[in-house]
Amino acid sequence: MTDRLSARAILEALVGFPTVSSVSNLDLIVWVERYLASHGIKSHRHYDPTGTKAAVFAHVGPMEAGGVVLSGHTDVVPVEGQAWDTDPFTVIERDGRLYGRGTCDMKGFDALAIWALVEAKYAGVTRPLQLALSYDEEIGCIGAPGMIEAMADLPRATAVIVGEPSMMKAVSGHKGTSSYHVHVRGHEVHSSMLHTGVNAIMYGVRLIEWANAKNAEGLAAKPSELASVFNPPCSTVHVGQISGGTAHNITAKDCEFELDFRVVPGEAVADWQAAFLDVVRDVETDMQAVVTEAGIDLTLGFDVPPLVPEADGEAEALVRRLTGDNSANVVSYATEGGQFQQAGYSTVVCGPGDIAQAHQPNEFIDVAQLDAGEVFMRQLLKELVG
Repeated sequence: MTDRLSARAILEALVGFPTVSSVSNLDLIVWVERYLASHGIKSHRHYDPTGTKAAVFAHVGPMEAGGVVLSGHTDVVPVEGQAWDTDPFTVIERDGRLYGRGTCDMKGFDALAIWALVEAKYAGVTRPLQLALSYDEEIGCIGAPGMIEAMADLPRATAVIVGEPSMMKAVSGHKGTSSYHVHVRGHEVHSSMLHTGVNAIMYGVRLIEWANAKNAEGLAAKPSELASVFNPPCSTVHVGQISGGTAHNITAKDCEFELDFRVVPGEAVADWQAAFLDVVRDVETDMQAVVTEAGIDLTLGFDVPPLVPEADGEAEALVRRLTGDNSANVVSYATEGGQFQQAGYSTVVCGPGDIAQAHQPNEFIDVAQLDAGEVFMRQLLKELVG
C-alpha cells in the first residue's frame, strides 16, 4: 500500500468494512494503520473495554502544540430491515451520487481526513495535523471520551473539526443528549381487581405524561438566546418505543421503554436527569403503597454534552476562513464535538453530505460534496504549510 490513494478509493475501502456498532471495527482499524504506516505515519490504538473495538489516532508534522484535529467515527448503523437497491457495503456511483452505508455518515469525511493526513506528510506541514477516528458513536458517542483522554500523549491541538455531514457549513452548536432505559416493575392481578395490583404500564404512562408536559411547557415558553437558534428552540424529552404486559385482563407486571433528553446549550443535562428522578421517586412511592415489591429501575444509557457556540472560537474561525461560509448553523442532533469541547478543545462541526441521508436505506453522498470536502482539505493543507 505505498500508493497515495485518492479520497474516493479510501472511501471505497472503508465502506467495504461492515462496521455496524454491534460488531468489531478492528479490520477497518488495521487497514487504516497499515495504510498510514506505508507512508511513514505512526498511529495509536485505544481499545474499548472488551478489546474487540478500537479508536485510532495519529499525528503528522512537528511535535508541538497548536495543530488541527480531524475527527470522525468508524461505526455505522445497521442495514437490516431496510430496502436497499444495491449492496450497502459496496460503493456504487449513480447519477452523481455515491451509494453505500456510511458514505454520508461519516466515512466520506473519514476518507478525506485519512487522505489529508497522508498529503500533509508529503507537504511538510509546519503546523501539525492530527487524525482521530472513534468507535460506537452511533450508540451514544461511547468511544470518544477514552480516545480524547489517550490523545493527551500527543501535542495538544488548538482546533477540532468534527466531520459530521453539514454540507460543508460550519455548525457551531448542537444539543446535548442523555437516555435512560426505564423498567417499571408492577404486580399482576386480574384486571377486575386492579386496585390490589400494580399496573406497570399505567404507572409508566405517568412518566411519559411528564415528558409530554415538559415538551408542551418548553414549546410554549419564550426561548433563551442560546436556545432560540435551535429547531425546536427548547429542550425535549422523547419516548420512541414501549413494551409490556401479558394480557388485556391482567395488570401489567412489566413495562419497559427508552426515554431520552435533547438539551439545548445553556441548560444542564444533569438538571433534566434530576427532575426526571424526582418524578420517578414520586411514582415509585405510589406503586409501593400498593405492593412494596413494586418499583422502577433506571439504567443510564448515553450521556453526551452539548456543543456550545464559542465566542471567537479558533475552530469555527478556521472553518469559516477556509470555506468562506459565514452563515449561522446549529443542529438538534448530537456529535462527539461536545465531548472534545468539554475536554477543552475549540471545536466546530463541518463535513460533506446532507444529514438527511444519514441512517437511510440507499444512503448516499453527492460526488460534488466529496469534491467540496477535498477542496476544503487542500485549503487546510495550505494553511498548515504556512
